[in-house]
Amino acid sequence: MAKQGTLLVVDDNQNILTSLQYLLSEYFDRIITLGSPVTIPSLFRQESIDVVLLDMNFSSGINSGNEGLYWLREIKRLRPQTQVVLFTAYADIDLAVTGIKEGASDFVVKPWDNAKLVRTLQEAYGKTKGKRQAAAPSEQAGGSMYWGNSQAIRPLRMLVEKVSSTDANILITGENGTGKDMLAREIHRLSSRHTKPLVTVDMGAITESLFESELFGHVKGSFTDAHADRVGRFEAADGGTLFLDEIANLPYHLQAKLLTAIQKRSFIKVGSNTPQPTDIRLICATNRDLEEMVRKGEFREDLLYRINTIHLHIPSLRERREDIVPLAKRFLAQYNTQYGRALEGFEPEALRKLLDHPWYGNIRELQHTIEKAVILSEGNELKADCLQFSAAQHQPADDTHCPSDDMPIQTLDEMECSLVKKAIDQCNGNLSQAAAQLGVTRQTLYNKMKRYGI
Repeated sequence: MAKQGTLLVVDDNQNILTSLQYLLSEYFDRIITLGSPVTIPSLFRQESIDVVLLDMNFSSGINSGNEGLYWLREIKRLRPQTQVVLFTAYADIDLAVTGIKEGASDFVVKPWDNAKLVRTLQEAYGKTKGKRQAAAPSEQAGGSMYWGNSQAIRPLRMLVEKVSSTDANILITGENGTGKDMLAREIHRLSSRHTKPLVTVDMGAITESLFESELFGHVKGSFTDAHADRVGRFEAADGGTLFLDEIANLPYHLQAKLLTAIQKRSFIKVGSNTPQPTDIRLICATNRDLEEMVRKGEFREDLLYRINTIHLHIPSLRERREDIVPLAKRFLAQYNTQYGRALEGFEPEALRKLLDHPWYGNIRELQHTIEKAVILSEGNELKADCLQFSAAQHQPADDTHCPSDDMPIQTLDEMECSLVKKAIDQCNGNLSQAAAQLGVTRQTLYNKMKRYGI
């Protein structure tokens, strides 16, 4: 069986640590040993641990097992997905059973049987792996979160695993196409609220006149077209998660109303005078610099503090180039299934082109590129000439010079792609303003962005 997973062994007996290092190195990809549990919190901030083999007593002369139970609770608080196997003496079996009730996966009695110890730890790793697969469905599922293994993404993943189990408000930032909405869904799946609804609101798509009705709801007769009571997004998300996408597009004069609802954890429906309590976990996302907007007087500083308890920034695809090929393979599998193709992989030149491209449109652009290539490909491998990149993606955003007679003529699609990108850049990422500038609806703009991988 191939070695897999990271195991942490915590025991104050150095001989035991050495013996286990030799025994278990054949079964786990990586083994970390600690003689004291006090550095567990800092280690968890740096490493992604799958299984912990945890001794129950560390202080000399104290054999109550309470230390083990304390660190069990700390580990489950820091990283709920990590499985803990308690390492105990015969006299501590009752305490080990208590530990299982508090979240331990299993326990192993000292002196241990090698085969049983290995089997118990492998079963624990299987539970960790199963939870990850449940949290992020199969690689062929296009809507699931893909983490990757690049150095740039690891700190984000560890932070997400740590904060998802809390109710802290989270602000997600990153360029267009980096997957901010997917990260919001991943946080919800990993949270204790995962059985409750995740309600998504596109703040740029809500008209100012309907803002309060959309978010807080209204009662029948509160205005001309209010023919029945309406449930707002805050009420619909009660007990679950409310995801406010493109929070920077909320007009300044409406930000105070959102702030009030967040601060008081209650809202008032349009046409009503009765405050209604709400129990939500708030996640917001934007591709803009909110601190710069605060300095310009475009975003309320007090609202920023409220939504920014935890800040998660998704690196661009250019910063995580090691993940380009695995992502491309994932999309290849997805679109093989969707379009009934049987492409087995990429020819070497296609892989080179994927790695050389700057991917200003990030994961969304990559996904769109692979989808087109799968449709166009023939044979068993995806060929380089099927990878069609938009010329506009290679041009700097501030490139406003007029084309010369010597420049090649662009196709209509290339011209439209360039125009859409220019409008978005000029509006600083505000898609509502960009749509208005282009004379199209916001949905039409979304469709064109998807089409051109912007």
